[in-house]
Amino acid sequence: MYVSPKLQITAICLLTIVSCQLSQMQEDVSPGGIIHSVNGKIDQQSLGLTLSHEHIMSNFGGEAHYDPNYDQARLFNQVIPYLRKIRSLGIITVFDCTTAYFGRDVRLLKELSDSTGIQIITNTGFYGAAKDRYVPALAFEKSISEIADIWISEFEKGIDNTGIKPGFIKLAFDDGSPSEIDLKLFEAGIVAHIATGLTLAVHTGNNSAAAQKQMDLLEKYNVALNNWIWVHAHKVPDDKILMDAAEKGAWISLDGCKSENIQDYISRLQQFKKNDLLGSILLSHDGNSFPRGKAIRPYHAIPEELIEKLSTQGFKAEEINLMLEQNPWQAFTVIDP
Repeated sequence: MYVSPKLQITAICLLTIVSCQLSQMQEDVSPGGIIHSVNGKIDQQSLGLTLSHEHIMSNFGGEAHYDPNYDQARLFNQVIPYLRKIRSLGIITVFDCTTAYFGRDVRLLKELSDSTGIQIITNTGFYGAAKDRYVPALAFEKSISEIADIWISEFEKGIDNTGIKPGFIKLAFDDGSPSEIDLKLFEAGIVAHIATGLTLAVHTGNNSAAAQKQMDLLEKYNVALNNWIWVHAHKVPDDKILMDAAEKGAWISLDGCKSENIQDYISRLQQFKKNDLLGSILLSHDGNSFPRGKAIRPYHAIPEELIEKLSTQGFKAEEINLMLEQNPWQAFTVIDP
């Protein structure tokens, strides 16, 4: 069987990364650390190459409903082959960022994980962007602590009586000045984080005012910035803003990778490398394998293209491993009681 030179290089690079990871595995993580997947606890050794911000499926653009009511046959026919493709390219773990009322269905996520071998991490939280379209009415009515209790309960008891626990808290801010509901949800997220240890992954994009307000609230609650991910940070045109946040401890999620912007990603990563800040970077695509039943929005450019090109433009295997395996572990791990 013919194998293209490009795929050969990618495979070699992936094997090198995994080998490097095995030699460094025990260096930076406290004993007992785990991440909760839809199939139970993941330890550092089994995390593997990771995409930290994707959507296995969602109903973005549709109406907000707790029960997404997917056409399961169509979903499985479309998503299973794609996840198997992702797995064949070396990806082991995917963080699914579809929240409740936005299309989250943890039972389907578990079936998809079982069918493909991809470890899937689901979330708790509410999606406050899209002009609050996916924020349930109860969030406007309940107090900060009452909202936090919903998310804490999902962590402690499992989601929808499944026993499946979330691996992080997903929140979002709209553009412009932070709204009252976005701030309320974020503060509830902080309360839930303090109770559970779950990391706050917050859709922020090119909204430095929202980012600063989040950082201020974290400081108010004495929560370190390494418990917060600036999601869609690739949309910020000024890398210095991101580097300043990274130097303070924040995670910087460059999660818009596509075939057409690979070189832009490499250029930005070179700046973070120059400033010794690759240890703050998370990489992903914000893809979607079933976007309201429409065509796949791909999320394979990183394993198929970016890894190879990074390796040919001065990035060492351990640096690639840092961004795609060690950093996700450090960003999302919680202590197993």
